[in-house]
Amino acid sequence: MYAPDDPTRYQEVLVSPMYLAGSNGTGEAGFAPVAHWPHQYLDEGPCQLLVTSPDQRIRIGWFGDDFELWKISAAEDAFSAPRWTATFNHVTPAEMVAGLTAALVQDYDEALASDTLGRFLTGPTAPWRDTVRPLTDAGWNLDGAELGTVEIIAPDDQAGILIDRRGYGSDRRTVELWAGPPGWGTRAEATFTARTPSHLITATAAVMAKSTPVVRERHQVDRRMQHLVTTTPVASATSIAEAQVSRAPTPLDVRRTAVTQAVHRAARAPRTAADLRVMAAQSRSTGAAQKRTGHPAPATSARLPASSPAPRRGR
Repeated sequence: MYAPDDPTRYQEVLVSPMYLAGSNGTGEAGFAPVAHWPHQYLDEGPCQLLVTSPDQRIRIGWFGDDFELWKISAAEDAFSAPRWTATFNHVTPAEMVAGLTAALVQDYDEALASDTLGRFLTGPTAPWRDTVRPLTDAGWNLDGAELGTVEIIAPDDQAGILIDRRGYGSDRRTVELWAGPPGWGTRAEATFTARTPSHLITATAAVMAKSTPVVRERHQVDRRMQHLVTTTPVASATSIAEAQVSRAPTPLDVRRTAVTQAVHRAARAPRTAADLRVMAAQSRSTGAAQKRTGHPAPATSARLPASSPAPRRGR
């Protein structure tokens, strides 16, 4: 726990793996892909913010004071019951939610362009192995599960996806993504009902498979999770990046190197017939000058062939 006056309490840190970072309490990352869609701020009721597609077929609800922080659904029209529903609890990183909302925006835009119903209403279309491919490609492994279920576990054993193929009913929860040890403030959970399109689950899982860290304030990382994550102060990471940039060649260095290489290439390049004639004429002129004065002419500096432009000096 951090004391209120602890100067490190609000220090920003990079947290990895992302799926154990928890929520930052704002949901900004999850709403970013749909920032251009209509927003409704609600003063009454558990849903505090509702974002919908322009035709209101896709609905994204933010329940800021509830255990199920996000409820996302899609319907055939604005007045129909949801075809499927996805929920994310209060511990789930909003970056995971963004995997789903970004896929929904892409589906919606494609539906408008092609004048079709939209992939977000197609239902499950892929076998479970294809649905979890981003995770298995990232090294997640099949774990022993009960008959009719499949579970894929992360290499650190701290996250997984459970697919339940038992039972019937369009509203039953058939897929659960989880991360962290069991507990109110430690276990992130995302669930999808039976008719959720396979590619939307895949898009959400793909974000979990990434190793990219996310930014949190220190106090937002539950103390029970601190031994399971790696944290790096953002200021330190920025300093390292700046140091790496400072060691990189400057534009002037690049230009100087290019000029030097061009001179060397020209010096080694075979002479054209025109170059040879020019050089011969220069040689004859030099010899004539020596005969007239009786003194050797000053040595001429090496130069590029007459057909090559002189290199520009770097400023």
